[in-house]
Amino acid sequence: MNGSVEPLGFIKAFLNKGHSRSINAKKNILASFAIRGCNILVTLMLVPLTIHYIKPTQYGIWLTLSSIIGWFSFFDIGLGNGLRNKFAEAVAKGEHEQARIYVSTTYAILASIISVALLLFFAINPFLNWSKILNTPPEMARELSLLAMIIFVFFSMQFVLQLISTVLQANQQPAKASLFGFFGSLFSLTVIYVLTKTTSGNLLYLGLSLGFTPVLVLTASSLWFYTHQYKRYRPSFKYVNFSYARGLMGLGLKFFILQVGAIAVYETSNLIISQLFGPAQVTPYNIAYKYFGIIAMVFGITMTPFWSAFTEAWVKKDFAWIRNTMRKLNLLWALIVVVTIFMLTFSDFFFRLWVGKEVTVPISISLVLAAYFIINARNMIYMYFLNGIGKIKLQLYFSILGMILNVPLAVYLGKKIGVHGVILSTLILNSISMVWTVIQYNKIINNKATGIWNQ
Repeated sequence: MNGSVEPLGFIKAFLNKGHSRSINAKKNILASFAIRGCNILVTLMLVPLTIHYIKPTQYGIWLTLSSIIGWFSFFDIGLGNGLRNKFAEAVAKGEHEQARIYVSTTYAILASIISVALLLFFAINPFLNWSKILNTPPEMARELSLLAMIIFVFFSMQFVLQLISTVLQANQQPAKASLFGFFGSLFSLTVIYVLTKTTSGNLLYLGLSLGFTPVLVLTASSLWFYTHQYKRYRPSFKYVNFSYARGLMGLGLKFFILQVGAIAVYETSNLIISQLFGPAQVTPYNIAYKYFGIIAMVFGITMTPFWSAFTEAWVKKDFAWIRNTMRKLNLLWALIVVVTIFMLTFSDFFFRLWVGKEVTVPISISLVLAAYFIINARNMIYMYFLNGIGKIKLQLYFSILGMILNVPLAVYLGKKIGVHGVILSTLILNSISMVWTVIQYNKIINNKATGIWNQ
């Protein structure tokens, strides 16, 4: 009895110890781990179930097409991240009406942008040869065109609805935001399971199912939060003020360029692999990416509360808290390295356990992805700090450089050494980022940053 009470007491004491900002972060991290842990289990079940429903080659097509449509998420021109910083600053200063204006204005701008994008997509989609874009048999062109339209319509709805997640994260409540992904995955798993029992493999049914479920979750969540806890920030036409758009878009435009850079550096791998090696090779890459991506997911859970926490601490000039937090996050990163090495050592075993013998993942892909996620986690620590305080000009320039270099380098290395060469390009660029982000942090926190290091 006492043995069970003491650990609970220790955990409670740990969660309630320290600065209120740290206490909130720890509680959100613990809750997010529980939620994301459940989400990981659901996702792990969803992948083999989906592959079982459609063939591995079709699954590769689905992944590639989804990632291409996902590029349009950057039409928000960085407004989501701009809102995240501006909302956090306004709340930290107690300016709640201003925070509501930022929320309402962002919804209005994004709804306008995506409406135009949707009309343009409807106009050009009939002229796009998706079978050629995805390197598939010509007879699939019509089916893929319809699938692209389905994915884009649901994506457009998510584009605006997902702002509720941004508001929750900006208010340092990422655990609640992570519930949306969990429920979306859970509903998707349920629908795909029903499809396996009632239909034969069909890409259109898959697109409808995986597109509709997150829209349903985000709609219900938005209605709930904006009529309860976040009622004071509820978007309203009355509070739309486009004069605030300049502040949102000034910072947001920088984030937008960073996001476009992320497309070139991170999201083009599926398309490059599909073009160089065929859609079937996208599947083993994505299996390995999802497996080692658990590292990014776990570390992302830890880091998410700190973006807006860094914003608040910076506004309030709490530099001691920032230094202490960065030291602890680096210790956590060292643990992440050990865990990743363990995952790499037993990767073949877990792949066979997860997807069986249908898909074989080469060790070369696993090795490069393990290194990539280790370095990515390290970069995340410093970039979240820089993003939170809005000092992102150097990151902006390096992102542009990454856009220029990544695709040709990925194609070159892919042709020279195979699929893992495509990923190696991203790893090289990330390794360079790991150097300058640490230098910039140290300059800023020690009040020695000048010129571009302080912008």
